[in-house]
Amino acid sequence: MKAARFAYERPADLAALLERLAEADGSVKLIAGGQSLGPMLNLRLVEPDRVFDVTGVPELRRANLDGTTLVLGACVTHADIEDGRVPDVTGGAMARVASAIAYRPVRNRGTVGGSLVHAAPAADWVTALIALRAEVELVSRSGRRRLALDAFVRGALDVALEPGEMLVAVRIPAIPQGSAWGYVKHCSKIGEFAHAIGAVLIDRQAGHGRVVIGAIERAPLLLADARPLFGGRIGADFSDRFDARAADDALREAGMSEAIDRHVHVTVLARAVAQAARPAPLRLTEAA
Repeated sequence: MKAARFAYERPADLAALLERLAEADGSVKLIAGGQSLGPMLNLRLVEPDRVFDVTGVPELRRANLDGTTLVLGACVTHADIEDGRVPDVTGGAMARVASAIAYRPVRNRGTVGGSLVHAAPAADWVTALIALRAEVELVSRSGRRRLALDAFVRGALDVALEPGEMLVAVRIPAIPQGSAWGYVKHCSKIGEFAHAIGAVLIDRQAGHGRVVIGAIERAPLLLADARPLFGGRIGADFSDRFDARAADDALREAGMSEAIDRHVHVTVLARAVAQAARPAPLRLTEAA
């Protein structure tokens, strides 16, 4: 099957793109890497009247540091991160996530912004960047605003974009020195969608952590204060203190009723906790 007919445009700059986005009649889709939208068009799951190709906008391909915050344009690819072509404020955490996304051809084309806007429950960046305290930068003809990623992703394939608005960048703050990172996903085979994802960011010195459980039938479950999963305290021995029952209770309260589903997600989360405890603490680097 092939896509239904649509009008195609490739604006050369952000101002022109926003102007066309605000004035376009009918349904509109933006395309960057096309790794999600392409198949959806061909299967006629979506039939837009217009498709705007955003890859010609230079601002969307930029990556820079704003103080200690990494700002990635929406069209930065997974491979750009995997290969170290952009600065890093996560001690290699993002590169590890990027390197395990699907297959290399997908990583060459797929973009961070596209992944976040699509908001597939099993997407790596949706879960990982919530754990890393990321914000998105949204822009329309009327101005710009920032929103925490966990507020932006409202549910499966559902994000907080207003009419005429688009995601232009994601902002990732530097992780605290000496932090520990764990990220594990369970797939039937390499390249398939994840059935469960666990992401853990532990600040040993401050004694707190952040846990996200992804690949569930809703927005990722964020536990911004992870101490209840570790007996109320996070210290050097946090891995030994992980309470699987507390994690199970959190999933049950979030609406996951099937015990076997909760077991799979808790097991994957436990592996992410163990992974965070094994390596040396992540180190902040100034540039790629």
